[in-house]
Amino acid sequence: MYRGALKSLFVLAPVFAGSLGCSNNSAPVENPPVVTTPETCEHAHGSGPHGGTVADWGGGTYHVEFTVDHDQKQATVYILGGDGKSPSPVKADKLLLSINEPAFQVDLAPQPMEGETDGRASRFVGQHDNLGIVREFAGTISAEVDGKPFAGDFQELP
Repeated sequence: MYRGALKSLFVLAPVFAGSLGCSNNSAPVENPPVVTTPETCEHAHGSGPHGGTVADWGGGTYHVEFTVDHDQKQATVYILGGDGKSPSPVKADKLLLSINEPAFQVDLAPQPMEGETDGRASRFVGQHDNLGIVREFAGTISAEVDGKPFAGDFQELP
């Protein structure tokens, strides 16, 4: 009797083991666009060199600094290097500033700083009436830089 049970166990063991293994019929995963948020960023940024809010942009390749002049109803975003301090000019036609609350978007045009040439800029500026609202803004800054999508979330803190 024990021999019959042992034989059954040896015969059925590979069947059970095979059913517990991994399957290899999953679809390939494509790389999503580069998006970073304060929750996924591994280091604190603090204030930027222009007194604004700094956020990761592109997994550490760049940082962006969001500043707002409420009186002028104007936002300025600075592209900074991996250190979060040095200007890092990029070639982009515009940046898109998407504010969460109140929900609105602003195209930011390049405004090269002194010495920035060849269609590259580290400063982008745009205006919108809602930027005149005195509050802490949160949102996303996105653009295509050298054919690659970049996006990063920021949040001003009181």
